[in-house]
Amino acid sequence: MNPILQTNRLTIRQLTTGDTAFIIELLNTPGWLQFIGDRNVRTTEEAISYLTNGPLKSYAENGFGLYLVATKADDIPIGMCGILKRATLDNPDIGYALLPAFAGMGYAYEMANAVLNYALQELKLPSVCAITLPVNASSIKLLAKLGLKNKGPFVAEDTKETLLLFQS
Repeated sequence: MNPILQTNRLTIRQLTTGDTAFIIELLNTPGWLQFIGDRNVRTTEEAISYLTNGPLKSYAENGFGLYLVATKADDIPIGMCGILKRATLDNPDIGYALLPAFAGMGYAYEMANAVLNYALQELKLPSVCAITLPVNASSIKLLAKLGLKNKGPFVAEDTKETLLLFQS
């Protein structure tokens, strides 16, 4: 599949239903479960449903979505990063997650910076938001490094969780 973006070390492409094993692995990592939430994706069928009703549906409806991020050198999937359109936010937001083995190597910034620039420059989105739990210190630090401004806490309509809202 052709990449949407490339950085010095990464290839970023649309997810496909062939990525089910990776999706099962990523969505069940401790960080995903703690900071994003359990999506109950444990089987190939559940992963196909997640992909079909999430990223693939978003590509068709919005022209963007969550993308697979792989190392350029050996094409190993390491995470996801992309743009989401949530009914609860005024603007699309950036989301990202890495497999634990690839944390702390600068990949999160590299992929999020590339996707954010793509959203603003190529997709011509007027603004991009981000949301995170107030206890997710590494995400808060990354969002600030990306140049997003902390707009303060808000309560998510769907989950009633208090989150921090960032905006470009």
